[in-house]
Formats: sequence, structure tokens, C-alpha cells
Amino acid sequence: MAEASAAEQRWLQAARDFARRALPAREGPGGPEPPPLDAVLRYLRSAGGGDLPLGYSFISISDLQHQQCMPCCSHLTWSTNEFKEWAHQGQAALPMHSALPRTYLILVGYLTDGRQENKEKLVDGCLYVKDNTGIIPCELLHFELEWLESLFLFPSWSYIPQTNQSTAGYVEILVDPVLVNLPKEVPDSIPVTYPASAESLLTSRIPCKKRSKLTVAGELARLGPLLCIHYKTFFFLFLKCFTSAVWAPVLVQKPNQLAWHHILQLGHRYTVTGLSMSSLKKSGQRMFVTSVSSCLLPYCAEQPLDNAWQGESTQSSPLEAAEQLSDSLELGMEEERSGLTKESKIISYVGTITKILNVQAGLFLLDNKVCLCLAYQQLLNSARGLRPGACVELIDVHLLQKPLVSFPFIVLGACLKSTVVLKSFSRLSTAYQPPASSGNLYLQLLFRYNLGMPFYLWLVSLLETFEERFSCFFGRHRLLLSSKRQNPGAAEKFLVPLLQAVGPGKEEARDIYNEILGKIHQCPLQKYLTLNPPCQALSLSAVCHMVEQKSWEGFSPSQLLSPLEAQHLGSQDLNRRLTWSYCTFSAGNFQPRLILLGVLRVSSRSSSLQLQDKSSTLPCVICHKDGSPFTHTALLGSLLQVENYQLVVERFLQTDFPSWEQLANLEHVREKKTSVYVQFYFEDVRVLHAAEGQIQKSLRSGNSSSLRKKDGGSLTSELETPVAKILKLEDPKPDIHRDEDCQNGQSSTIITSCVSHLFLVTQKEGLILRNYQLPREDGGGQDLQRSFQATVLWLGRPRLWSHSRESGNLPELEETSCDGKEGMTQQEALLLFMGKSLRWFPFLHLDGLYRFIVPHCSDLEVFDKLCFSPVPAKFLSRSSCPLCLPVQDSWHLQHETWISCLTENQLAARSVLRGMDQRISSIPEVLSSSFTGSLVSFSGEIVERSLCASPKNEKPSVTLGLQKQKESLLASDHTVKLSISVASGSPVVVDIYIAATYLQHLWSLLPGAKILFQNLERKISRFHNVYCTYIASSCVTIISLPASHLPFPSSPAGEASSPSLVFLSTLQPHLQHLTQARIFCHLSCVLTLSLQWVCSLCSSIFKEGRCTRHNPPCPSHIGVRQASARVLVEDGTGEALVLCRNQHVAAVLGLSLLEWEALQNSVQRRGRVSIQHGEATGTGCVEEPEDLIACYLRSLCRSPLICRPILLDFTLDRKPSKILRPAPLQLRNFRCGEVEFVSQVGPWPSLLCLNVEEVEQEALSYLNRQRIRRTSSHC
Repeated sequence: MAEASAAEQRWLQAARDFARRALPAREGPGGPEPPPLDAVLRYLRSAGGGDLPLGYSFISISDLQHQQCMPCCSHLTWSTNEFKEWAHQGQAALPMHSALPRTYLILVGYLTDGRQENKEKLVDGCLYVKDNTGIIPCELLHFELEWLESLFLFPSWSYIPQTNQSTAGYVEILVDPVLVNLPKEVPDSIPVTYPASAESLLTSRIPCKKRSKLTVAGELARLGPLLCIHYKTFFFLFLKCFTSAVWAPVLVQKPNQLAWHHILQLGHRYTVTGLSMSSLKKSGQRMFVTSVSSCLLPYCAEQPLDNAWQGESTQSSPLEAAEQLSDSLELGMEEERSGLTKESKIISYVGTITKILNVQAGLFLLDNKVCLCLAYQQLLNSARGLRPGACVELIDVHLLQKPLVSFPFIVLGACLKSTVVLKSFSRLSTAYQPPASSGNLYLQLLFRYNLGMPFYLWLVSLLETFEERFSCFFGRHRLLLSSKRQNPGAAEKFLVPLLQAVGPGKEEARDIYNEILGKIHQCPLQKYLTLNPPCQALSLSAVCHMVEQKSWEGFSPSQLLSPLEAQHLGSQDLNRRLTWSYCTFSAGNFQPRLILLGVLRVSSRSSSLQLQDKSSTLPCVICHKDGSPFTHTALLGSLLQVENYQLVVERFLQTDFPSWEQLANLEHVREKKTSVYVQFYFEDVRVLHAAEGQIQKSLRSGNSSSLRKKDGGSLTSELETPVAKILKLEDPKPDIHRDEDCQNGQSSTIITSCVSHLFLVTQKEGLILRNYQLPREDGGGQDLQRSFQATVLWLGRPRLWSHSRESGNLPELEETSCDGKEGMTQQEALLLFMGKSLRWFPFLHLDGLYRFIVPHCSDLEVFDKLCFSPVPAKFLSRSSCPLCLPVQDSWHLQHETWISCLTENQLAARSVLRGMDQRISSIPEVLSSSFTGSLVSFSGEIVERSLCASPKNEKPSVTLGLQKQKESLLASDHTVKLSISVASGSPVVVDIYIAATYLQHLWSLLPGAKILFQNLERKISRFHNVYCTYIASSCVTIISLPASHLPFPSSPAGEASSPSLVFLSTLQPHLQHLTQARIFCHLSCVLTLSLQWVCSLCSSIFKEGRCTRHNPPCPSHIGVRQASARVLVEDGTGEALVLCRNQHVAAVLGLSLLEWEALQNSVQRRGRVSIQHGEATGTGCVEEPEDLIACYLRSLCRSPLICRPILLDFTLDRKPSKILRPAPLQLRNFRCGEVEFVSQVGPWPSLLCLNVEEVEQEALSYLNRQRIRRTSSHC
């Protein structure tokens, strides 16, 4: 007993200390009130059977808010079994959540509506528990007016902290509190006016000011939500007559009466005193308005009402609600099938919150099947109590089925005429997610554009995706909550144009008073139409997955090859043709239209520009429409929006098809890979969020129309994205007032001091593994590393910056202009880029003036100290070789201008620098026989790209061997062939060969793209054809992208334009540059003809179903038929030798498809048949007389039916056979009627047949007229 008594004394002492600190005695009307602790202790003893709850301790409001970080509950009078049963029932509904943990705390405090705590604070109608240490919001299921400002002991309660621990949570009062002091007196019954009479008063014309205060009694038919508009909080209640359906509206807006909202219950009868009548200015609707002296009392009739006066209750049971929902769903199915505008049905529903979909948007999931939308009325008590596990009753809500195609749930929307009642609190341990009190972009856009439910749900889905993707870069607040119109945030910049473009149009503003008071209900939820989302903004990982999937949908290897071409290819050539293909997608190829969003960054690993979000990265190629390269380093770290783009999917296949007949069997596809990137023009970019306080003026006015200023702050330090402002080089934290601090001189010189040096890029080399012998402190060996180098010309001397300046002001060049050429300080250097400095690769371009900026540095010799000689001085003098400078990771690169864009006061500098830039040749100059250079640079448009085998005599270097180990999508034995022309349709073409190992750093090598090639090696083949190869010092720059109107390509080669009609006599001067042309000619004779079957694997003769190779034996049982013929054609102006292959041979011989098939099958038994026909006697081939196939072919070739007019598409035969070439000059006989002419003619041009068409009589006449007209014009 002594121990128990001591424990009780200690407990009482703690209780007294708590009371002195948190519960001081109050002054009442008749003097000081009795100490509240005594009444609390009396209740505790009575509840505990005379014993005090020594296991419990008192807790103040302040301690509860600051010490309790997890949700908890306290049940003073419950046993352990009772609590476990209570928790088990709550957890049974949602097994994924745990029940509230029990704490042993005693909560005592005053219930208040918050009016006396902070007079400047807007009274919001919420209830609070307070003591001397603090105040906390609370939620009750039952409340009485006399409880206000009374002291209570709370036997059962739950504390729910916020998800964000920066602010406190709230208290849920689970059972009615115990009143500690005496309650207030309630007035007796008073004379009342019933709603039927009150309605007549509202419709009468007696001026409101002449009427006395009224008292109205009735049944509560409807309770409007608490609304806060223009800093005024109010709500409407509607009292219904006991004997009829007449009702009267009452506006409650006095701060001391807002707590009525917690008392009123639908179906109960009330009396409201001190009412006056008023009307709305706009609509003239009349209502009763409470005064300061108004009171809310329970109705007490002087005589009992009979049953006819009782009216019907407006509440509905859960079973009735379920039946209403089921009936409405069936109705919705019929309306959806009709495809017309649907009208929502008003129902009541009782359900349990199972998930909070989006509390900021007011979306909750009920019973795992119904979405509750509270956005159209302000959230009930700031969504306190609306946690998973809580039960809510919805009265007069709108049911909308399938408002949005992509939304998976039925929607119950609460308008201002709906009532939402919290029926029971959740028993689960879930935190409180409060909606934003201000700057809620969801609701601001909803009300600004008066959106219906379909468009609002689409808006919510876009914002949710937007926030999920980019909040990790910029923070949620800066993306979503900066919604001031004069300085909108990134999300608002993104959404507002979409809503203006695809929204429902300019509708009338929402009339909330008519929505609440109107006899005929009108609200945004009344009518709707199922919405197909107009556009989508998927995550980059989803975009890549979707385009990869679309690129393989319905894909078949046979799509990449023409059947007529494929059937003549051997296995090796066939599989090589299938190895590399591509397809492109624009925004219109996706349904709905796809908008790309991403943070612009550059990867130090791949040295490519990328769009990035939380999910993934997407490589990108950016160009200017004027052909200038992209150099805007200031955009790194900015959030970009692109709607006009080309998504490119490069497809890579590893196949082992034995022949074309097996192309439909996908078992021969051993591996499929893809590479996805996007290409777009900078002018089509919209900057939603800039990485700096403002974009520099280096983004010139011609391209700055798409840029937007940032809403303040800088990029967080989660990306390797340097910024271009000098004052922001190393400032990872946002600071809105940075500009003011700088102006006031508060910024540190350590932050603003930096050294800069201007330079001109005269040569740039590509990315490759190089063996740089850089000095190392540890003296260890050197490893090959990915790098690139650029030759530059330093301009002027390094300069010290202590403040920001305007770009475009280049003092180095202006000094040169004044002093002349002699005064210009020039020094050549070789810049070495490795490691993180590789990020500057896509920004560094030829003929560009750039500036290196070294932050936090004041040493003007920083560049000289890092320079070193590339070779020892004893081998090469220092003056004859530029010094090497390794670019440091912390340096920043800033583009200033181009040589061609220098101003007038810099003309002298331009004349000096013009001689230092790299010479760019033209394609005709490169093809000219007088060209002597070995390294060439030129620009052109890709006409065609294809894969070919690497030369067998070409051994890969060590560097390429190491690159092969990297993730290369093409095998190293492949070489890419690009055919480059001056412009589309130009006859001047040069071929470029690029080893597959170089391709991992090259993007957008597509037909139609215009490319600047630098430092290619010019070579001449054994057939005297000029071509170029990509070497280690070569570099590629994308000048312009393929036109978006080009046909959808599926093969590596692009679509050729329609060839032009030419004469053979005009070919001779331009023979070396011919790409493709068409002639109308006469087929004179067939000189040679060869038909054979070859093995698909080894290309040996295939005879009688097997390969004829014996050493070693070939296991192949598949043959490929091939045919070739050389024919002589003339068009009246000259003659030419034409090589025809495969299906073109059948066209030349005039054979039908069946005849050609029969002939090929006959040749298979012999393996090969060849004939040769010469003009002179004795030059023909001698065939065995029993060889019927050879005799048939020889007779066919000599038949006059072969000699006929044809329309021939051709190109230059780059590798003509030297066997049949005639002498350089020879005498030829020509006969015209009876007259015979002898003339000396030159060699025949050698052509390659691309297509043969028969010429009908009408076409023949037309072509003759065209030829005569062109001939006369030449004369």
C-alpha cells in the first residue's frame, strides 16, 4: 500500500504541475471558477472505480504537437480486449494498413472556434482544442453549441500528424467528451415563423429595412458546404416546412455562428432567431441572413405535429445508396452507347475511403470502385478526417460514368448543392495529407477555366505526371504552387496553352449563388461528354518503351527488302541488309498527340544532349532552322517542352536467314535491339523553367522568342548541369533575392571572382579513345580514355571578372579593332577534353567564338600553368607545335558569337580571324581530279545510307579494338556507306564510309539530313572513283534535320526522287557525278547474258539441289538464282553499255513472270548458262548443240523482238568491267535508208540499270515530242 500511495502521490503531483502550466483557473460571472483539475480527477476516479489511471499521463497541446510524430490513439476507459476488437474491425476493411497504435495519454482542453486566439486570423468554421500551451484543430462527429469555450476531458481520441512534419496535425474526437465545468443555459421556446410563411415574406415587396427580426423554424432539408470567398467564410442552410415541400434559405456568415455547421444534422428540426431578409445584387435572389444576435436552437413545438407534418427524411441507407448506384450505372451504360452528351444523375451514397487519390485535387477512392471528387466545393474542414478507413455519407452528389476514357473509376462529384458528412473516423495509422491553403494550381485552373469533370480529370492526370517527373529537379513548390499570373510556374506554363487550345471554350463564369439557391439546379457537373484526352505527356521511359513497341508492331524482315531484290541475295548479303533499319515518329503518330517534356542536360559518358526526367533519359539532337549549330549552354538544366519533333528508332537485327524464302520465319531472328533518340529544332522549343534567373543575351533575339523567364531560383544540384551566369556558377540553393543582394554589395568576392579567356575554334576532332600522356602525380601508367580535342586560337589575354557583364561585349576584339592586327595577341593551343569536360562536345563548333570561365579564381596565369608540350622538345621545337591544355571539370564554356556575326567595330578582328578558320570545300571540288588535299571538310545532304562489309585488307587499330568491347549495336565487321549530295536531287554525289565502331557517338545520320563533315580522308579507288572515309580525327555536325514530310522510311536507304529525262550525249561531261537519270532509248542488242544458281552460303555454283563445292564440302541445300546481262542502247544522240541484273534481265528480254520462272528452273539443273554475242564474225560463244537452253537464249537475244524502244532508269556503273570495253576510238558504220555513213566514235559510257519500262504508243509519241523540243532548244 505504501508503494501504491507513493506512486499515486507522484502521479497527482505531475497532474498538479500539468494543471498549473496548461489549465489555469478562469474568472466566471460569479467569481473564480473552481480549479478544473478537481473535476477532472473526480471523473477519472469514477471511471476507474475509485482508482486513478496511474498508467496514463497528462499531455499538453504543445507537447502533443512537438513530441508525437506518429499517428496514435488513446482510450482512457477501454480494456485491452476492447481496443484489440476495435483495431481489428478497422484493419479488416483495409488489410494493407496497420491499426492506430495505442498510447496512454490524457487530453484535457477547451473547445473553441478559434475566434479569440488570433483576431487577425480568418475564422474558418473549424473547431479547436486549446490549453495554455497551444491550440490544435479537432474533428468531432457530434457537437453542441454550449460546448464552446468549455473545459473537457477527452476519454477517446486520435492524434493524426501531417505527412509533412513541418506543421502539426489535428485531433479526432472518437467519443463525446466529458464536460468538466457546468454547461451554458439554453433559451426557452420562443415564437417562431414556419418556412411556408417565411417564403411568402421572401417573395413580398415590403422593403427589407422596414421589417423586424424574424425567427424561423423548420426541418433541415439541405446543408451547404463552408465556403471562403474573398476572405469571407459563410454557408447556407435550408429549412423545410413541416407540412409541405416549401423551403427557405438562410445565409450564415457571422464568425460566431460558423460553428453551427458542426451541429446541424439533416432531417432534424431547428429554430433560428434574429433573421433579416436580403437579396443578391446580380440575380435578385432573396434569402434570410443571420445577424450578430441570431441563435440556433432545437425546435420544441407547443403541440405535437401529426404524421402528415413530419415530412420525409432526406437521408438514405447504405443499401438504398448501393441500389441507386447500380441503377445509375445501368443508365450510364445506355448513355455511353448513345455517344451523345450525357446528363449526370443525382444520388446519395455511403462509403468508406479506401485510398486518397490526390488530396490537392480533391480526389478520394471509395470502396475501391468509386472516385469521390470534392474539388467543386471547398474541402470539408481542409480534408481533416478524410483518411483511408473513414466512412462518409454523400447526399445529392452527381454520378458520372466514364467521364475520361483513361480514368478507371466511376466518379461521384459533389457540387455546391451536395452535402458531405463524415460518419465515422478511420481506425488506421495513416498520416494527414492537408490540401494547399493557397496557390493550389488544381483548383485555380479548375475555377479559372470553369472546367467540367472530364477536362478536370485530364488536367489532374497531366499535373500528377508532371509533378512526379520533375519535382526531384526543381521541387514541388516551384513547379505547382507558383501560380501567379504575372510569374507563372512551370506547370502552369505547360497547362494553360493546352486548356486554351483544347478546352471547352469560353463559357460563362460559374455562378455559385445560383448553383446553391436556384430552383432549377445548374452546375458544371450536370452534363458531360466522355473525353478522349487531346494530348499526353508521358514519362521518358514510357515514351521510349512505346516507340520501341510501335517500331516492332507488325514488323517483318520482308518489309525491309523488295521481293524482287531479296530473292537474288545470298545469305550474307541478305542478313546484312536486315541488320540496320530505322523508323521515325512525330507527335501526330500517337493517339492522343504526344508532347515531350524533359530537363536538358548533357551526358559526360556519351557526350550527347539528353532530355531527362525522373524515369529515364532520351538522347536528343537540336538544330537551328537557319543551319547554325546549337550552342546555348545557358539552357542546361532547363525544363523544355517540344511538340514538333521526330522520334527516331534505330533497329538492329542479328539474323541467320538462309535465303529470302525463310523471311517469314522469325526463328531466324537471333537478337533485336533498338536505339531511340529525338531530334527537333531549337525554334520549336518552349522553356517552361529556366536554370537561371534569366536567359542571357547570348541567346540572340532571333532565337529568343521561344524562351521564357524563370520564376526565381536556380537548379538544384542533382544534375551535372553547369549554368552560364557567372554569379550562379556554384550556388546549388535557390535564392529569389540574389539580384537584390548583389546590388546591395552583399555578395562575396569568392563567389563572383572568376577568370575568363576568349578563343576561336579552328578545328574540332571527334570522340575516340586516345592515349594522352598527361602528367600524373602517382607516376602510374597511362590508360586509354574517351576524349576529343580541338585546336583553338586564344584571343587577347585572360581577364579577371568581378561582376556580371552583358554578353556580346567582347573587349578582346574591340581592342584588336583599335590597335590593328599587330596589337592582337594570338596563340594557338590544343584543348584536350576528358572526363566531365566531355559535356562540352555538342556545344563546341567550328568558327565559333567561345569563352572559358574559371570560377572562384583570380589567377590570370591559370591557363598557362596547366599547358604542356605534346612531344618532348628534343624531337620537335616548342614553337612549331601548339601547347596542350587539358580542360578542367570545373571550367564553364560560354558561346559568345560566330565570326560571321561580329559587329562593325569588330571588322578588323574579323579580317584577322577569317584566315584562321578551317576551309570548307564543296562536293564538286572534292570530286575534282585537280583536288590535292588528303583531309577534306564539306557539307551535304544524305541521299542514301546502307551497310556493306568492311574491307578485308583493313586491320582495325588498337583504339577501334577497345571500342569494340563497348556496347556497340553494330558488329565491327560492318561499314556504313553514306551517299552525300549537294542538295536533294542534285546529280553530284560522293560516298563516305564510316566504320561501325565510330557510330556509337554519331546521331541523326538519316536520309534527308544535312551534315557538315570535317577532316574526312579523301581516297581514290582502283576504278578512279573518289570517296571519303571517317577517321579518328573526323567530326560530324548536324546542320539540318530530315524534312518531316518525307515518306515514312522503313529501310536504311531513303526514298529516291523521280529521275530526270536526259540524253546520252549529255552524259559524257558529267559522267563522274551522275546519280540517277532516265533515258528514252532503243535497245540495240544483247552482248552478254548469264543465268546461274549459286549457294546462299558460299556463293559457289548450286546444281541439282546441292552446292558443288567439295573442298571443304558445303552443307547448304539452298540456292539463289542470279542473272546478268549487258545490252547496248542508243537514243539517237549516242550509245551506252548497260548492265542489267536479276529481274531487270527478264524485263530486257521481254519475258513474262511465268516464262522467267520456267527458265530459271531449267537453269537450276545445269547450274549455269552463259552466252556472248559479238558484232564481228567469230566473236560469239560456241555452245553445245544439245544445250537447248543456251540455243533458246541465243535465239532470243538475236530476235528482232528484243530490239525495241524502252524507258530506262539508270545510274553510273562505278565499277565497269574492263573486258568488254571497246577501244578508245573506233570506226562505226551507220546506215540511213540506202545511205551508209562511217564515223569515228568514242567509248561507250557504262551504265547500271535500275528499272526498265515498256513504252506504249501514246507515251512513245509524247516522249518523241519532248525529245524534239529539247533538241531544238539545245540548238
